[in-house]
Amino acid sequence: MSNENLVQDLKISEKAAKQIKKIMEENNITGNFGLRIGVKGGGCSGLTYQLGFDSQTKDGDTIIEDNGVRLFVDGKSLFYLMGTELDFSDGLNGKGFVFNNPNATKTCGCGESFTV
Repeated sequence: MSNENLVQDLKISEKAAKQIKKIMEENNITGNFGLRIGVKGGGCSGLTYQLGFDSQTKDGDTIIEDNGVRLFVDGKSLFYLMGTELDFSDGLNGKGFVFNNPNATKTCGCGESFTV
């Protein structure tokens, strides 16, 4: 399967893209920076999401551009994130990024960890 097919399966909502751009602007993050999205072992459900800005791609990364935001995703994480939409919530239950991940069979109460 090519990276182009995988790219279509990971999305960023308009609300999340707007918030990412706002954070980048407030922190003077410019140039070739992108948002690195990853998955690592840990948390109460087994896997946790990671977000952070990065200026360089790494071997095996897939670069995804959606709603004007560049994402860097390593191959292992992409496997767990297929079909996921990164959204942003500022509702009564708290403010922050939300992963709408169809692969998650179980999530913790805070939504920061999951099981597949």
